[in-house]
Amino acid sequence: MNNAQYPFGMVHYLFRKADYTRWHRLESKRHILRSQLGFVDHTPSRPKACSGCSNYHGVAYGTTSETRTMLVCGLHPYGWQTEGTCPDWIR
Repeated sequence: MNNAQYPFGMVHYLFRKADYTRWHRLESKRHILRSQLGFVDHTPSRPKACSGCSNYHGVAYGTTSETRTMLVCGLHPYGWQTEGTCPDWIR
């Protein structure tokens, strides 16, 4: 693509570069703040029975917070509900 087809290519690139630099700076500051405030030791969102399992999916699906549900894995969509280890657990 030459400059005649897209005359604002360089300007577009410079705006994207500045936007990325700004985002990266904010993420670095957030990372430093989290480490200073002790957010490193957080409770895991993964259920205890699913810890280390390769079947774990852990993605929430839905468009709003009211309809959003967590898909834990394909075998047990809501996670292993009883005590003990999951019989389908694999590493």
